[in-house]
Amino acid sequence: MPNTYAVILAAGQGTRMKSKLYKVLHPVCGKPMVEHVIDHISEIGADRIVTIVGHGAEAVEATLGEKSEYVLQAEQLGTAHAVEQAGTLLGDLEGTTLVVCGDTPLIRPETMQALLDHHREEGAKATILTAIANDPTGYGRIVRGADGTVERNVEQKDATEEEQRINEINTGTYCFDNQALFEALKRVDNDNAQGEYYLPDVIRILKEQGETIAAYVTEDFTETLGVNDRVALAEAERLMRARIAEKHMRNGVTIVSPEQTVISAEAVIGQDTVLLPGVMIEGATTIGADCVIGPNSHIVDSSIGNETTVHSSVVLNSSIGNETAVGPFAHIRPESNIANDVKIGNFVEVKKSTIGNGTKLSHLSYLGDATLGERVNIGCGSITVNYDGKNKHETIVGDDVFVGCNSNLVAPVTIEDESFIAAGTTVTENVPKRSLAIGRVRQENKEDYVKNLNLKKN
Repeated sequence: MPNTYAVILAAGQGTRMKSKLYKVLHPVCGKPMVEHVIDHISEIGADRIVTIVGHGAEAVEATLGEKSEYVLQAEQLGTAHAVEQAGTLLGDLEGTTLVVCGDTPLIRPETMQALLDHHREEGAKATILTAIANDPTGYGRIVRGADGTVERNVEQKDATEEEQRINEINTGTYCFDNQALFEALKRVDNDNAQGEYYLPDVIRILKEQGETIAAYVTEDFTETLGVNDRVALAEAERLMRARIAEKHMRNGVTIVSPEQTVISAEAVIGQDTVLLPGVMIEGATTIGADCVIGPNSHIVDSSIGNETTVHSSVVLNSSIGNETAVGPFAHIRPESNIANDVKIGNFVEVKKSTIGNGTKLSHLSYLGDATLGERVNIGCGSITVNYDGKNKHETIVGDDVFVGCNSNLVAPVTIEDESFIAAGTTVTENVPKRSLAIGRVRQENKEDYVKNLNLKKN
């Protein structure tokens, strides 16, 4: 198979977004739209990917990293001028070049591959990705001859009344014979009202040279949506969200209300897991089988095992094992590792801590910078006191430890296996194995104290 290259057009400023954030970096389902494009191209096995950057170049390169090579378009003089900048890297190579706009995150890898296959089957020098639009207003029209071959691409402003009735439109995505592309780019001029160099002129030049021009019609017009403003961004988000939800449902995940559920493109979810309304799953999150997530849970860059429940809670950059219950209203902060058969109850906060199998924090507790063994019970209102105003310190709790309600474990401190911390105790020293620690003011009852206060009755 001939070498395949890709040029991504990502140099425009995107003024209609009215944003400080560079246009192609606006996220769709949690990932910058240009990264969706890059990842889709990578799936079809492109040998080299070149991104044309301009405004916000440093931010784009920082986001995409080594996923692409980069060429700067210092002045934005049109799409043909943008592609021409890639000539320093690709101009002399043999193969096929795919040209895609960085603001089209919905074009599927399967569609890109079908476009490439059609291009090669037709022996074309250029192939246009087209779509059938119910309302083609504003798009370039594809004019075909009686035999169905592509005669030309006509822009809206140049189209005759008859041509304006054509509903096959140019999506702005192309395949080219690489060397033919860069030779034709040398002949593109800017003799137009905007004084810019337009990529569709390459189609005209190749046609005038007698070369074969083909078109591949995508079945789904919505794939071709270009994001130029916040309205289109919201539409892309809606479409991508529905696509992702459908994929998971067809793979055996129950999503009770897809329109109220947000799932990132990278998320992996096991069979027979149920997502309740209001769930947000972001980043590279992995959720096992037979889980129940939600309602209104937010999970980011975390892994969750099988048969685990996360109820109305937040989980950030952490791992949770099998058969564990989290919530409602729990907060699992970054770098927490929660094992199997653990209970994290309502209004419990866990931060940068490891919790062993069978341990329970049922309610109203804070655990920070701690390591808990197996089968530990943390009573209601108990906390690790991990911060001295300057530094964080670690609390270590062994296996089978019972911590009574309203206890303070002042770090650094170690509580060894099978120890018992009496309710209301403030632990400031290490507790040996199988010991009872009790540290609270002894109760004293003063009889008739209230009577002697002479309180006035209302």
